[in-house]
Amino acid sequence: MERVSILDETEDIFRKAGFYLSHRCCSRPSCFDFTARRDNLLTFVKIHNNIGSTSPNEASELGAISSFFEASSILVGERTKNRRMENDTVYSRYGIYAVTPKTLKDALFRGFFPLVMAGPGGYYVRINGELVRKRRHELGLSIGKLAEMIGISRRTLYGYERGMANASVSTAYRLEWILGTAVIEPVNIFERKKEKKGIFTTAKEFISRHCPLYKVLKKLMQFNFKIAQVKKAPFDFVAKIPEENLSILGGIAVKKEQNLERRTEEIVSVGKVVGAQPILITSRKDEVPNSNDIPLFGLKEIEKIRKPEDFVGSLF
Repeated sequence: MERVSILDETEDIFRKAGFYLSHRCCSRPSCFDFTARRDNLLTFVKIHNNIGSTSPNEASELGAISSFFEASSILVGERTKNRRMENDTVYSRYGIYAVTPKTLKDALFRGFFPLVMAGPGGYYVRINGELVRKRRHELGLSIGKLAEMIGISRRTLYGYERGMANASVSTAYRLEWILGTAVIEPVNIFERKKEKKGIFTTAKEFISRHCPLYKVLKKLMQFNFKIAQVKKAPFDFVAKIPEENLSILGGIAVKKEQNLERRTEEIVSVGKVVGAQPILITSRKDEVPNSNDIPLFGLKEIEKIRKPEDFVGSLF
């Protein structure tokens, strides 16, 4: 199946499952194709026919943006390197979960989250260590005896009980048969990852002190806003204003940008889904399409702002 067909199918799955979707982000290269929200579940979605084509930089930025908005991120595809992806199985690329459209559909419509994770050397499952330990005590089995019955080492079983190791599928089934209860835990493919250290940038990390982005973010950092530069998204930076409980999606308009109108629509659309205020900053307002949906700032206006409350007040 072609990538666009997988994208169409994935959007359809989310919409039918009751999610509100942003526009597709295609005005320029982006680490996500769209974002989707249903109640408190917010996720950033990237489609690849072959998830093996996901680059480390793309995955890193996708994870960082998702963490910034306390959202999950997910890859959807049909192949991994030279083979087809299995349904009801979770794959991973640089820390981002990846599933087939069918696996996604089963999770959203039937609540059937996958049990099996594909990893180096085979397939694995998560073990409910607390349940294993409780059931072992109920049966009067020592950790050494149970390990012997399963055919693994005491250390391996100890790792299962402490949540420090995953088990092979065959070992997990033997464990369940001996204990007489299900101990395999499903994988929540919408699991939120902790905010990555280093996501918030500093002025010295920018390439040029003369570029508009440097000037804008330097000003916002003077207000003690939390800032993250973004390279693969419709927007150029995200910011958090903790005192106002406000997040910002900021775009920097460059001279004679051909897709600026489309990019502006995408920034606004993503902002509505993630609950962030979109803004657009330009050195020349006359080159930017008029829009009532996004506050427009001249670069010199931003540089003249002296207090954070003046900036926040100008957004509304």
